Amino acid sequence: MSSVFGSIFKVSTFGESHGEGLGCIIDGCPAGLALDAKDFLHDMARRRPGGSFASKRQEEDDVEILSGVFEKTTTGTPIALIIKNKDQRSQDYDDLANVFRPGHADYTYLAKYGIRDHRGGGRSSGRETAARVAAGVVAKKILFEIDVSIHAHVSAIGHVDTMDTDFTDNKAASKLIKQCFEEGNSIGSKITCIIKGLKPGIGTPVFDKLSADLAKAMMTIGGATGIDFGAGFDAVGRKASENNDGFKTEKDESGRIRKTGNNSGGIMGGISDGSDIYFNIAFKPPSSIALPQQTVDYNGNNVQLRIKGRHDPVIAPRACVVAEAMAAIVTVNHIFHSFSDSISCVKRAYFG
Repeated sequence: MSSVFGSIFKVSTFGESHGEGLGCIIDGCPAGLALDAKDFLHDMARRRPGGSFASKRQEEDDVEILSGVFEKTTTGTPIALIIKNKDQRSQDYDDLANVFRPGHADYTYLAKYGIRDHRGGGRSSGRETAARVAAGVVAKKILFEIDVSIHAHVSAIGHVDTMDTDFTDNKAASKLIKQCFEEGNSIGSKITCIIKGLKPGIGTPVFDKLSADLAKAMMTIGGATGIDFGAGFDAVGRKASENNDGFKTEKDESGRIRKTGNNSGGIMGGISDGSDIYFNIAFKPPSSIALPQQTVDYNGNNVQLRIKGRHDPVIAPRACVVAEAMAAIVTVNHIFHSFSDSISCVKRAYFG
């Protein structure tokens, strides 16, 4: 099972939803970065279950630093982080031990490995993302040092557009989520993620495009069903004269080259163009619902299933910080790779 992501700034995650805990090992973080357990509190709270629009599972999600940090500063050696599970209720899944949940990875995991952890889905559970968020905190701290920031927000709940408002203040969105929750159902959603401050020239052409790596990263998040950059699929109905981003030179002393629009989403030819990078991620409705569903058991018998337990009625609200974490890890890797883009880059990095 592939649990390692990244090439220079490498993140390896471990743990299951109902195991003792989850965590990650970060290899490739530079020495000298300020890092303390308190740095993880904000983002871990954003992903944490509980609240009006999430599973009622109560987890503190405190991050413990096991290695790679001395006197609140990274040492350049592997950083090990762990998050203990404290409120797992495995008995809620006893009825699922020998049946395949529709929309989940139960059948495919068993087909691949011949064994599966039915307690919350094991590694296929959304709880796996807690380790990613922890790693993302470290990546975002690196980006903060060079004035690059990443922010994701909920831009749609079902067919309700929440792009220009906090979705929790959107009455139509809140009503839709509440309705689905009361029905024992769930709803699809969308996230928009924006990377600001990235200079032009970050990324590579052909197979390791910045856009391609971001797309892969987002599609590793459970429940993600699609991604588009900039104008995305809307570009299908446009002519090039409508979709091309023009260029202009700033009239101030900088003389910087700017674009007149941003239909490219900040990436051209797989390389950053200096504009804000933005993309949308679509998420399916969470698969665990209380309504009756048709499935089969391990013996091939047709059965009807009602899923019990504590589950999210919508994915996007808790997935925003996960998207930010994955985007940060990808961005850090591409920035680190850029240090060897040319001999002049090598000289600058070596001689300072």
